[in-house]
Amino acid sequence: MASEQKPVDSGAPDTTDFASIKKYPPFYTLQPNLTTRARQLELWSSIITSYCAQQRIFRLSLSSPPADLFGNASIKRSLKSADVRTVLDYMSKPENGPRIEWIPSTGRGEQSSTCYIYWKTPAEWADTIYSWIDDTGQKGTVLTIYELREGDAVQGKEWKDIDETLLRKVLAVLVKRGKGQIFGQEESAGIKFF
Repeated sequence: MASEQKPVDSGAPDTTDFASIKKYPPFYTLQPNLTTRARQLELWSSIITSYCAQQRIFRLSLSSPPADLFGNASIKRSLKSADVRTVLDYMSKPENGPRIEWIPSTGRGEQSSTCYIYWKTPAEWADTIYSWIDDTGQKGTVLTIYELREGDAVQGKEWKDIDETLLRKVLAVLVKRGKGQIFGQEESAGIKFF
């Protein structure tokens, strides 16, 4: 019998909090007034991080973004792809979190079209995972990447099925803090927590 998966509380506000904003047609055109645009970019940043937390999206591709994230079919409006990039570039700046990180393109001279969405930054994820390690008495044990992403013990945890490369960034934060040591490579990699 399959166990029923409980919804994960990401701690982020529900995207329905933004429903009235998303019904406002001018919201889908970046505004020329710099003060208005700054607020608009802040709102888009909040909408994107909240949506991705709620939908458990760790990686976003500009070639196939969720239609309901950047658009509203009921008013027939959507943010242009160039404006989506402007919003994401805003989110990538250190002074804004950063809440996204562009994943380098594999083609020479090509602009990246995929990014990690940090509804929690790697440092915040490191705090969350380490708290769980501490709370469950697992200091001194070695857990594999698989166990941390998909194991029975993490069912219902907000990082379940986290992007593997992102998880490795999180674990690197813990290593840098002296709270873990990584063993092995690729598939067999694990981390011992201190």
